[in-house]
Amino acid sequence: MIHSAVAMPDWLSEITGRENIWIAEVFIIVVATLLVAFVARVVFNNLMKQAAKSKNLWDDALIEAAQKPVRWFVWLIGLCWALEISARQSEVNLLEAVQPIREVGVVAIIAWFLVRFISRAEKNLVDPEYAHQPMDQTTVSAMGKLLRVSVIITSVLVVLQTLGYSVSGVLAFGGIGGLAVGFAAKDLLANFFGGLMIYMDRPFKVGDWVRSPDKNIEGTVEDIGWRLTRIRTFDKRPLYVPNSTFTQISLENPSRMLNRRIYETIGIRYDDAAKVTAIVNDVKAMLEAHDEIDHDQTLMVNFNAFAPSSLDFFVYTFTKTVNWAHYHEVKQDVLLKILAIIDSHGAECAYPTSTVHLNNLNTELPRAELPAGQV
Repeated sequence: MIHSAVAMPDWLSEITGRENIWIAEVFIIVVATLLVAFVARVVFNNLMKQAAKSKNLWDDALIEAAQKPVRWFVWLIGLCWALEISARQSEVNLLEAVQPIREVGVVAIIAWFLVRFISRAEKNLVDPEYAHQPMDQTTVSAMGKLLRVSVIITSVLVVLQTLGYSVSGVLAFGGIGGLAVGFAAKDLLANFFGGLMIYMDRPFKVGDWVRSPDKNIEGTVEDIGWRLTRIRTFDKRPLYVPNSTFTQISLENPSRMLNRRIYETIGIRYDDAAKVTAIVNDVKAMLEAHDEIDHDQTLMVNFNAFAPSSLDFFVYTFTKTVNWAHYHEVKQDVLLKILAIIDSHGAECAYPTSTVHLNNLNTELPRAELPAGQV
């Protein structure tokens, strides 16, 4: 690069016969940079079209991540070259600043490329179009965040080393300052380690329905960050929960249930006491033949209580589906069939009633005697 910058004036001087033509040199470099950047843009656009046809996991991520950084790299090299030529002809001492600018710029562009590549690969790994077996979004998100943080920290240290700062001194200062920061930001660190525990223990992932009996928390997990977890409640409001909260509360994850339970108590009139046994047997047979009931799980239908207004039997069984909407359709079908069974036996469901028994009173009430002179 430096050799080319020195050789170009000699070449132009031989053609033009003039000595001081640095402005023309700068102009040629800028135009050449513009053309190279344009060619790079066209090439990457064509590569993107070809990569889109293959649906390969890595080539799409690599080409899309490199598209903008490559153009910026071309401009960085071209402008630094032009700046070197201008610095030699001007009285301002800019030549010493060109090399650090170039080195810092190259490090920044490489870091930008790596961050873009990690972000695009993160999307591809959870997309069924790119991966036959998509990875878990929570795991991929955690890996992506760790890699991006590592790239950024490494880039900052390289830039500091390039600018002449001692990396060992920076790290030593960071260790001492980390103690002070730790005391001042203990809540922030608690949330950070809470998020780390979520990624390691994985009590839930993005898309799970979670709820806590200890706190008023219930909804669908939308995002797990390093400090906060965003949960969308069932009334569509976002709920932001600090990650440290999950280390102190009990949490249910209904999304991981294997079955959904039907547990209902049905009351029959006392007048239909003779029909209870047949009703219970028919209801149990209906459940054993039902296609949506999981027969590998507990199935119970038993008479179990003399209630104040009814003879109660209970139904305890599990559905195959865990889908909330489909579960209610299955439950409705089961309950309607139970009503049909009760009706087929000529019985009725009980409802609260009261019976008042009065004795037949034939005793004549005594007449009260009035004082004389009063009617």
